[in-house]
Amino acid sequence: MNEFYNFLKKEYKIPNEEGLKGRVYATFVVEKNGVLSGIKILRDIGYGTGEEFIRVLKLSSKWKPAIQNGQGVRCIYSLVFTIDSSIQAK
Repeated sequence: MNEFYNFLKKEYKIPNEEGLKGRVYATFVVEKNGVLSGIKILRDIGYGTGEEFIRVLKLSSKWKPAIQNGQGVRCIYSLVFTIDSSIQAK
């Protein structure tokens, strides 16, 4: 998961708004084949932060699906991403 968060930090473009801080809450489905679908932003802090989070999630590589009885199954996943414009990604 650390690798994924590093990917988010690298790819996510924080809006150029001084003092912008907060969290983006999202849910999505990891399909049997590892593709993300049904991405929904539950809450964001405005300034296009939710739309940018969706864009970056769509860029991510395939996920490992949940396993039930030895078979890949669909799974709903929730994710929180913290934004702080005072900390710039390197």
